[in-house]
Amino acid sequence: MAAPEVLVVGAGPVGLAAAIELGRRGVRCLVVERNDRVGQAPRAKTTNVRTREHLRRWGIADALRRASPIHPDRPSTIVFATRMDGPELARFEDALNGTRARTNLYAEEAQWVPQYVLEEVLRAHAASLPGVALRFGEELVSIAEGGEEVVSVLRDRATGAVREVRSAFVIGADGSRSAVREAIGARMMGRGALAGNVNVIFRAPDLAARGRHGPGIMYWMVNADVPSVLGPLDEAGLWSFIATRLPDGHDPAAMDPVELIRRGTGLRDLEVEVLRVDPWVAQELIADRYATRRVFLAGDAAHLHPPFGGFGMNMGIGDGVDLGWKIAATLRGWGGPGLLASYEAERRPVHERTIAESVVNYGLVGNHLVQPGLEEEGLLGEATRREVGEIIRMTKVREFMTLGLVLGAHYGGSPIVVPDGSPAPAESATVYVPSARPGCRAPHLWLADGSSLFDHFGPGFTLLVTEGGAGAAAPFAEAAAARGVPLAVLAPGDARLRPRYGAALCLVRPDGHVAWRGAAAEDAGAILDCARGGADPAARGTAAAERAMT
Repeated sequence: MAAPEVLVVGAGPVGLAAAIELGRRGVRCLVVERNDRVGQAPRAKTTNVRTREHLRRWGIADALRRASPIHPDRPSTIVFATRMDGPELARFEDALNGTRARTNLYAEEAQWVPQYVLEEVLRAHAASLPGVALRFGEELVSIAEGGEEVVSVLRDRATGAVREVRSAFVIGADGSRSAVREAIGARMMGRGALAGNVNVIFRAPDLAARGRHGPGIMYWMVNADVPSVLGPLDEAGLWSFIATRLPDGHDPAAMDPVELIRRGTGLRDLEVEVLRVDPWVAQELIADRYATRRVFLAGDAAHLHPPFGGFGMNMGIGDGVDLGWKIAATLRGWGGPGLLASYEAERRPVHERTIAESVVNYGLVGNHLVQPGLEEEGLLGEATRREVGEIIRMTKVREFMTLGLVLGAHYGGSPIVVPDGSPAPAESATVYVPSARPGCRAPHLWLADGSSLFDHFGPGFTLLVTEGGAGAAAPFAEAAAARGVPLAVLAPGDARLRPRYGAALCLVRPDGHVAWRGAAAEDAGAILDCARGGADPAARGTAAAERAMT
């Protein structure tokens, strides 16, 4: 392989997402990973609807569905109960939008699948791309950033041999202890070490049959012994068990994991084979800066938060997508001088909002729900359980019904989005109302032939014509050709699109977000210049923007 144009440090989901975006656009990239990534504890189990839409765009959504050890039709149900053999307190159906029934809100349902399985699918796809090379057992030693390149020193962990790699850009997707972050002098700000927790991976083939709450993807056990969260990792008895803060103040990581599982589930004689014990600490941290001129941080290297809501890995994959298309555009000459600077401008507000939501979710874990008499028999116990159940239904809905966050994230204040004067969508963690306001994710729609509207978007920009013929897009096609900007014109002829998008024309970015919408295309050149980062951000209030919706 020729010298890489981009070095990606970290071969988890975030680094692989970035490599796929780059590789699919013909950019040579080298992905290095210090670990072998085999047998990693699957803290992440939720691949949300937005990430699944990216997988669909890459052509591997079905591959993940086939690879999953969790049956795709397993009910996407979350149950709260005192214990696996105790009374139920509340339940959430279609949690995390994992039911496979089609909806116009999104193109792919969420999937409950261990992170290591997702990584295998992403890794196989990345390795299949001609310009992508993956090296495991190699770690970053240092970075020296020059005018036109970055010189990275890498060390083979097995032999100790070192080598230099020269690249135009470096992406640090190397996790919470990021060597790339340290190399560029970025600091994590916020609250660390919120509380200690432990994740136990274990095998117990009899557990499902002995539980009384039916199939689901997550079981929250609310009791005074071991408040905990249990979830299946396959259909044959492999489970993940998370013990959060214990009511008596003891550190769950210091206790016997078998005893934790038996006490938490209530199945005191359950046969348990412990495979891995993974202590971890919840954090609320964000980097003070995400980049230098040629080095960028993504995923946990840039932001950390409690894993309640299933946001972390998915948000990091979104970082990889954003960086991937912008770096590719810059390397291929059609990205303007302001394009890469928009990475932090767009992603930081999304991170801050999501981190705040995850902290709220973490503030109501199992031990906060325990009340005296919760497991009593008779009227006292029944009344207490009804009270706790109502609290759960009212407060935890924002953790398990999250479309407002997952699909409602927008880049309305971005310097590469042309505003149209319309009000920003109301913020809600749970409620998502499709909007084509510039900066928002383009609204989805299933078309009459059974395909997704998203299936017809191009790998570059897409000019969507919602009414009339493709001829209306001619000024955009000419402007794009003159600038070397990849542009597809899409005119589905579906009458539902005009009211859904609120304009006759809509410019959709490579990541599926709206860059501009309007009634006519006479300012196509200025609009494209802004969207590709080629215009002065101060010029966003030009006539092109002001006339966009007239």
